[in-house]
Amino acid sequence: MSQPQQSFDEMTRYIRVRSEPGARFVEFDFAIGHPDLFVELVLPQAAFEQFCKHNHVVHMDEEMARQVDEEMVKWRFGEKGHR
Repeated sequence: MSQPQQSFDEMTRYIRVRSEPGARFVEFDFAIGHPDLFVELVLPQAAFEQFCKHNHVVHMDEEMARQVDEEMVKWRFGEKGHR
């Protein structure tokens, strides 16, 4: 039994902030539907807050970020978690 496909508008939007707290610009990863397929973006703080509100984003927790990082290492170096 297959699950119904989500429309693009229904897909979860994920962010992962990379910049330091209080930085003038917020550097972050933004993904739609799949947290491991993201683009890197930079916005001023006020624009970032508006972006998050408009997209109803989910902030990646530490476990999700760890899994994304492990997957990136696997694709870059050929083995999960090994450089």
